[in-house]
Order: sequence, then structure tokens, then C-alpha cells
Amino acid sequence: PVERLTDIDESAAQNFPDEGPVSISDLAMNDPFVPLWPKILPTLLQVLDVAFQVWHPECQAVLLRNSTQRYVLAISDDEAFLATKQDSTVKGVFGKGGTAGSIVSGIDRRDLNLKPRWSGWFNELRNTCFQLLGLLCVQRVLYAPEMSSLYPRFAAVMTNPNHLQSLEHRHLTQYLKQFIEMMMMSCPATMYQTHLTAILGPVFEHLQLRFQYTWGPIIATGQVEQSRPITSDNCAQVADQLAGIGAKSWLKAYYQRSGLFVGDLDSVTAEAASEKARVELTRTFADMMQTTLALKGVWALVLANKAKEEAFKKNVAKSTRGPKSRVVNDNKGPSNADGTKRTVAQRHIDARFLNRIDKLCHFLLLENEQIAGYLVLTVIQCLEYPDAYTCRRCTRVVHRILEAVAWVERYTEILGSRLFSVAIKTIVTEPKWAVGTEWDVINVIRDIYDRLVLGQYLLPGGQGPGLQQNKDPSNPTRFEQTKVVNNPLQGGGISVAPSDAPRRVLFEIGMSEQAIIELEQKLTTKRSAKDQKDALKDVLRVVAERIKHSVGSSLERASENEGLLHNTKSGVIEALPEKLVTHSMVKKREGALSSQPDKNEIAASHLFG
Repeated sequence: PVERLTDIDESAAQNFPDEGPVSISDLAMNDPFVPLWPKILPTLLQVLDVAFQVWHPECQAVLLRNSTQRYVLAISDDEAFLATKQDSTVKGVFGKGGTAGSIVSGIDRRDLNLKPRWSGWFNELRNTCFQLLGLLCVQRVLYAPEMSSLYPRFAAVMTNPNHLQSLEHRHLTQYLKQFIEMMMMSCPATMYQTHLTAILGPVFEHLQLRFQYTWGPIIATGQVEQSRPITSDNCAQVADQLAGIGAKSWLKAYYQRSGLFVGDLDSVTAEAASEKARVELTRTFADMMQTTLALKGVWALVLANKAKEEAFKKNVAKSTRGPKSRVVNDNKGPSNADGTKRTVAQRHIDARFLNRIDKLCHFLLLENEQIAGYLVLTVIQCLEYPDAYTCRRCTRVVHRILEAVAWVERYTEILGSRLFSVAIKTIVTEPKWAVGTEWDVINVIRDIYDRLVLGQYLLPGGQGPGLQQNKDPSNPTRFEQTKVVNNPLQGGGISVAPSDAPRRVLFEIGMSEQAIIELEQKLTTKRSAKDQKDALKDVLRVVAERIKHSVGSSLERASENEGLLHNTKSGVIEALPEKLVTHSMVKKREGALSSQPDKNEIAASHLFG
């Protein structure tokens, strides 16, 4: 018989006694390495603390003035190579057209001179430390009772404001990827308050400020001159500026250039390296939030397995009512939604993960004001950064945020005003970088308006039609709350008191009161996803046309052939122009041809006649 997946919901109701602190002695039963951590961690933190201090502004000011020591802060030849677009003819860093010897002019790491090797050594040191901290989290040693005395020191080093401010973008990318993401994914649900709060609060606060300083000037002016890295020619001048403008102002310029010092690298490759570091950091943040909110990765597979199980149940229920059919058994056994083999223990692992998915989402958005506030602000900011990859992925994160907190009154203003206005701006200004993401952003606009104004909620991910809630019998000006308000994975809740914040945004961009009323009537009477998105597209096209010449944009605008709003091509698949040919027509034609002499034979007979 075919073994079916065990119901994850039933397993999730089980109690997990080890979903909390587990002693190192118990952890050592599966991994004999873990007893060494109490001895390793103090030294590891000391190494990281010192390495971070090298990039503090006051230390950089000293190093950049020295013609030799400045290369400690430089990127490596390998990083310069990765920032360039190379074709197959370039044979690596040391090949023809490679970047060997470009940072320290004429010298590369194969030479006896140590200057070009310093940057690589620091990269390896820093990244190895981050990877070790990720391993510390994944092995659950960080949450063991024996490590509680070391945790204050651990949090102090990893969230030191001076350390976070001084990290280059490329350093912070690895910090998020190798450590922060691993910690959020591995932390037991019962320890979020005690362990995640001390780390995530300062980190998200810093990210929001760093992104604002990094992307703000580009959005405002559309120019990248200020984002050019410092080189050997002007590094001493930049170091001297620190004393005059102060550390805070210096950090703004530091973030705009991604914190890079590129030595003797040519200007084209230097700008490419700065752009790469800036974009990679933003994309890493977007991917990290997708992973921790179960929108991609291992946790997303858990939800896919759950959906597969529910579909299996529906099919079984239908088969018991309908005619019997033969089930083909391929002897492959149970599989995950992605086709990989499903292990015997995986149903228990999925149950644990499902519990963490729910608890982590609630913790990030509803349990700590510092974490939730800066996290949501940063995600909103990412929607207007000129990078389609980040924008598209953050729309998915926004849907999960709306599913989790749209019903919470203190979120109404930031979602209905700040988020809604950013999404509207991204559509009506028609920036060239956003081509291809318009439907995703319009769906975010739809999700906001449905939940905050119209009393409708959507399926997870902004899918499906608007599901209308009834008016509250005791108060006709309010809606009844959804039955899944506490379950974002099933659609979440709505604002029971209709908000005027999205209406104000539409009014501010030039829509009349009558036009807003007509829009809401369309969204209420025709609630399918296509009808609602088309209605929003139509009104936004009118607004975009009106403000096209009155509201300037520093970023390049998409042409009418590229943008979505003025693209009038129908989505209907046209009929094929070819004449329909059936099997009987082919046989009939073959019969007609067989009764006639072959023209080739007639022609050949004349050649020798």
C-alpha cells in the first residue's frame, strides 16, 4: 500500500519537551564537538571584537593616511573580479583580463609582498567567525543553560553600535546571511524573548538607517557620483574629512559608497564593486525575511507539504463518493512537495517547524515594538529602491505582514498611509527599473485596500478573490472579524473599522471623491483577483497620465511600450492562423495522391527520353 503523509496539524498539537534550553551534555550525544564551545566562544568573541574595531572611523582615519597600512581596508583582487562582467575568455583572477594586481598596483598575492594578501586574510577571518557563530546556533549550543553566563558578552559584541555602524556593506551581508538568519531559524520558540530580542532589535534598527543613507541620495537625485568608492588617490583626503564633519556625517558618505576602499582599481570596476555591494546587501535582507517568514527555503517546503496533504485528503474524500479507480503504486514511497524523498522522521520535524513558523512571525511583528517597527519600515523602504529583485521579493513579505497585522489598530496608519503611498508611487511614476514587477505591486495595493477599507481578506500571498466580511450587526459602520484572524497562514484578518488612510492617499494624488467611490464599488461588486487588479490599473493609469509632466522623477521613466499602465495588449490567446488538419483529412489526402502518377517519375522519364 502507498504510505501517505501524516497530518501535520495533528503533529503540531504535540508537545515538544526539548523546544527550549537543552544541556550541552545532552547535545553531545549527537555531536561530540559541542562540549568545546564554552572554551572556544570567549576567544572567538575576542577575535571578532578586535576585527570589528579595525573598521571604526577613528582607526580607518589612521590607516588610510598610511601608504602601506591602508590596504588592510581594501577589497581583494577576487572581490574586484566578481564585480566585473566577464565572458568565457577571461580565465579567472590571474588570467588575461583578470584583476590580479589591480588593488595594489602591479602586485598580487602570488608575490612575496604581503600588502595584497591582507584584505583576503581579513575576509577569511571575518567570514569564518560568522560561520562558526552560525554553527553555534544551528547546534543549539547558544541556547544551552551552560552558555547563559556568556550570552550578555555575546550580545554586547554582536550588537555593539560602533561595530554595526562601521561594517562595510559586504561585511554586513555575510553577518546577516551566516549568523542572523541562522539564529532566527534555529532558536527554540520558547526562547525568542530571551535570546532574539537582544540581537534583532539593534540589528533591524541599524539596517533601517543604513538603507536610508545608502539608497536615499540615489532615489532623490538618480546620480551615483556620491557612491563612488575611495581610492589610493583620495583616501588621505577622506580621512582628513572625518575630523571636520564628525563621525555621523562621515558614516552617511561611508554608506553611500558601500564603505569600500578599492586601492588602485580603475574607476569603472570600482563603481561596479560599489553597486554590487549595495544591491547584494538589500537582496540578502529580502531573502532572509522570505526565509524566516516561510516564503522560501526549508520552512516554505513545510507549508507546501501541508498543502499537499490537504489536497490528498480532498482527493480521497472525492474518490469515496465517486467511482472506484485504480491507484498506481510506483514503490517510491512518500515524497515532499518538491519531489525529494520524505524520511520517516520528517513529519515530526515538519510539525516542529510549523510551530516555529507561527511563533516567529508573531514574535517579529507583534511582540516587540523595536523589532516590529524597524522591520516593517525597512521592508516598506525596499519597495522603492531601484532593484526589481528586491522589490518583487519584498512584495511577498508585505503580503505576510498584512496577513499577520492588518487587524491591529496601531499598524493601520503605517500600512494605510506609508506603505500604500510607496506602492502607489512605484506604479504611477513608472520607473524603468520596476518594469516586470508592476502586477506584484498592484496586488499589494489591492491587499491593503481590501483589508483596511473594504472589509475583504485574501488567501495567503495575496491570492484569490476578495473574501467579503459581513457588517457587524451591532454596529453597521464596522465589519465582522475573520475567523482566521490569528492564523496568517490561512489568510489572516482585516481592519474591522474601515480606514480613511488609503483614501487620503488616493485623494492626494488627484483622484476625486466620486472616482474613489466608483473604484470601491468596482472592487466590491467584482471581487476576483483579475477584476480588482484591472480596476486598480485603470485608475492608476489615469493618475500616471495626469502627473506625468507635473511630477518629476530622478530615475529613468519606462516608455509606453515597456510600462504596464499603457500596455494595451490583450491577455487573450489568439486562435492559431493555421488551418485545422485532422487525421481523417490526412488519410483522405494520401488516398487522393496515391491514385495519381508521381510527378517526379514523369519528370525523370523526360531526362532519359
